[in-house]
Amino acid sequence: MKTKTDKITIFDVAREAEVSKSTVSLVLTQSDKVSDKSKAKVLHAIDKLGYVYNRDAAALRSRRSNLVALVINDLTNPYSAQIALGLENHIHTLGMLPMLVNTAESVERQTQVVKTLKEYNVAAFIMCPAPGTTQQWVDELINSGFPVIHIMREVAFCAAPTILPDNKKGTHLATSHILQQGIAEIAFIGGTEDISDHHERLSGFHSALQQFNLPLDKPIITAATNRQGGRDAFNALYAQHLNTKAIICFNDVIAYGVIEAIREQGLVPGKDIKVVGFDDLADSCLMSPSLSSVTINADDIGKRTCQVLQELLNQTVPAVRTLVDVHLQIRDSSQ
Repeated sequence: MKTKTDKITIFDVAREAEVSKSTVSLVLTQSDKVSDKSKAKVLHAIDKLGYVYNRDAAALRSRRSNLVALVINDLTNPYSAQIALGLENHIHTLGMLPMLVNTAESVERQTQVVKTLKEYNVAAFIMCPAPGTTQQWVDELINSGFPVIHIMREVAFCAAPTILPDNKKGTHLATSHILQQGIAEIAFIGGTEDISDHHERLSGFHSALQQFNLPLDKPIITAATNRQGGRDAFNALYAQHLNTKAIICFNDVIAYGVIEAIREQGLVPGKDIKVVGFDDLADSCLMSPSLSSVTINADDIGKRTCQVLQELLNQTVPAVRTLVDVHLQIRDSSQ
């Protein structure tokens, strides 16, 4: 019989609950592979014996905690926040705990937070890589024993599986919608050269021009992926191309800035210049005019990401690249 000075062990819990040690371990790690009856017996035994589960020690023994690091590039962007929320929900359903950090589009900050999170022995990193992230850095992180999943952006040729919206299809649909109206005075605004989704969305813009047998020399203005970036980019565009009749924007936040800048020029957005965004934020249907946009299902991104996470933790090989479908939501800004 145990005295007060003896330490209660997992074997004592198993004996009291009349189950195996592995069943107790599954209950302690919040696995869904245990019946409700066995779980109740184990929890009753834990309460009766006063057993305390040392999660830190368990993590050291398994070389893995139940923490999943969510390294997000820009939480001031509403869509990034939406993606993070969806990921949190799906990670919780796996019985794991998300740790959310913001890199503010800084590769230096990303390097520092990842270094710190490694000390917590996180189970995996899910990240939207900051501009300037290199293949070598990602592969070194993976080779050091940490599963890595990229979302929304990819780092060329690295070993991390990537979950992406179908960026090329999205801007192809958006551009085709404008061109079908007989409008050829069109431009693309937003994004920067050092992020993969800029190139993918620009590729969809160009593929639609090719389909309509139009030249590819349409104005392209790079800009920070925020509201001010949209305002500045439109003003730069309009200073040189007064005949612009439609603008495909890298994302909705840029489109909001574009619409504001159009009004400042004394023009009517949606009438004098048509505008299409990308992401379909909740506020986009409330804009005046309501914003046409490419819809990405953030919950689907989260669900697919957690499927890949399970595969990595089970040491199976996931798909290298997963595309999530998109569709165009047409509203007043481009009709």
